[in-house]
Amino acid sequence: MAKTNQAITLCFLLLLLLLSAAASHPLCSDSKTQVNTNETLQFCDAYSGRTCCNSKDDLELQNRFNSMNISDSNCSSLLKSILCSKCDQFSGQLFGNETSPIPILCNSTSQDLCSKLWDTCQNISIISSPFSPTLLGGATSPSTSSTLTDLWKSQTEFCTAFGGPEKTNNNNTTKCFNGEPVNQATDVKPPQGICVEKIGTGSYLNMVAHPDGSNRAFFSNQLGKVWLGTIPDQDSGEAMELDESTPFVDITDQVSYDTQFGMMGMAFHPKFAENGRFFASFNCDKVKSPGCTGRCACNSDVNCDASKLPKDDGDQPCRYQTVVAEYTANGTSSSPSTAKTGKASEVRRIFTMGLPYSSSHGGQILFGPDGYLYLMTGDGGGVSDTHNFAQNKKSLLGKVLRLDVDVMPSVSEISQLGLWGNYSIPKSNPFQGNADERGEVYALGLRNPWRCSFDSERPDYFLCADVGKDTYEEVDIIKMGGNYGWRIYEGPYVFSPLSPFGENVSEVSNLTFPILGYNHSEVNKHEGSASIIGGYFYRSNTDPCSYGTYLYADLYANKMWAAIESPEGSGNFTDSQIPIKCSQDSPVTCTAAPGGDDSGPDIHLLTSSGVYRIVRPSRCNFACSKENTTASRGKQSPNGAEPPQSLPSSARNHFFSVFMSLLLLMLSMCLTVLQW
Repeated sequence: MAKTNQAITLCFLLLLLLLSAAASHPLCSDSKTQVNTNETLQFCDAYSGRTCCNSKDDLELQNRFNSMNISDSNCSSLLKSILCSKCDQFSGQLFGNETSPIPILCNSTSQDLCSKLWDTCQNISIISSPFSPTLLGGATSPSTSSTLTDLWKSQTEFCTAFGGPEKTNNNNTTKCFNGEPVNQATDVKPPQGICVEKIGTGSYLNMVAHPDGSNRAFFSNQLGKVWLGTIPDQDSGEAMELDESTPFVDITDQVSYDTQFGMMGMAFHPKFAENGRFFASFNCDKVKSPGCTGRCACNSDVNCDASKLPKDDGDQPCRYQTVVAEYTANGTSSSPSTAKTGKASEVRRIFTMGLPYSSSHGGQILFGPDGYLYLMTGDGGGVSDTHNFAQNKKSLLGKVLRLDVDVMPSVSEISQLGLWGNYSIPKSNPFQGNADERGEVYALGLRNPWRCSFDSERPDYFLCADVGKDTYEEVDIIKMGGNYGWRIYEGPYVFSPLSPFGENVSEVSNLTFPILGYNHSEVNKHEGSASIIGGYFYRSNTDPCSYGTYLYADLYANKMWAAIESPEGSGNFTDSQIPIKCSQDSPVTCTAAPGGDDSGPDIHLLTSSGVYRIVRPSRCNFACSKENTTASRGKQSPNGAEPPQSLPSSARNHFFSVFMSLLLLMLSMCLTVLQW
């Protein structure tokens, strides 16, 4: 289904440095994320909604259960519940490891399923019993019929092998199975709403906090201009300082701007304050720009013939390119940190790749907590990934790429290694060194990732939204080597199991399914259109009732969600729509709130009508019991209201240096960075 740019475009952007912290998040027992499906499992009917099983898994479990040929109904009921525990959305906490035939059975005074199982089934014949001692080592189950007393000397021996209590080690919880779906209730509630204030009137596409931890930030538009602005303190009643007549850098002569093209992203080196290095991701036109000379992504390595591409670009296959280029602020000031301008000439071309079609080309760039540069690419467009690029590990389309821009190879090494520019490949990349796979690839199986972010408190939480095709929009936890299904799946739904060359690719293993998502019909009942915008974890105390929530939005539905993970570290998220209002005492008058939402310490929303940021909920009369409303009052706001005293600069700088500032972009009719 074609999507247009005739609605407000909401785009979240990462603002600041990511902190070191780690928390594992066990999901399903096979390390995948849960499947969020509307279908009801026929056999394991105790599980619905978000589960670790789809209908195929459910049928396999039913066939396995039927083959056991259990004659006793009570024993049969227990065995069914144990087998179906694989479908529990928290099964990663129930099973000792991926090869375990059954979950850890509760074996304590308060919960004792193991003893109950022994008493009920000890003399019942079970064909290919899952309780065979050989299965503890991952061996194949014997085909002969067995009873528990045939396999084990006593209940004590049996429950020592298969039983255990709930345990917590290093903040990781291993649960035991008590015969019922795991209950992970939480008292964490979504915020009542989001309150914003308007601090600027400009219209921008990207925002990146200054890496030096000050209250400054870089803003850019799709045309290719970048500005450096100053963000006022919270509750200061002041507007943002930004002079559009003096951009920090102007690369509009290098950028090909159109509805589908432009400057897609910018990233500043973590040590920018010392080395002055910054990067831009944009599109160029090789008809108009001699330096636009990348290799076409449609090539013989990926079984694609560029000469057969549509001729709407004339005789120029892959006329338009995705580019990542490096620039510098060195020499424009006594130090990069104090520079008010950068140099518009490229220091080096980091990456150039020809695009087979004009849509679905992603383009976001960001530095990860590991110091590497991440580049998100779409599947290249066409009709539903015509060439199956997203599943092809030799293609760089439909991927998250991870590049080392601190170690630059020589010209001969670039040619020898077949690199697409001036970078090296991190040795820890999952496909590095494999002849039939590209070493740049960090994760695959994405259609059009738009807005990815690392959680500032848990950098192993790397979340990306992936724009759907006809049915489903999704958010994924990106893991090294992860395969997110497109175009075999669109979210949890089978999409196209055949490659363009006829072979069936539906048997690809270890696919990872979304943690969040929604059907198009759920958010736009009239047109059925939807387009997700990725979000961020809110890590500010400005709105303490939103702290820790993951905030994201949809383009067409103009709706916002706050998602809560419960329990923390589980990978299980529930979301709810939340309203947004504009404070009446904004530094710049706002007649209506933007239809969007975001997360971070000092949250910013960029819209076609101006720049907003998240403020205290009480300023919009949203109830939040955690908010401190006893602050003294200071400066008068523009309309005469008396806001609380502004935060001191030290507190503001602490926010910027310790947490991750985020931004929500909403641009109307002009941004086509979603490329569908």
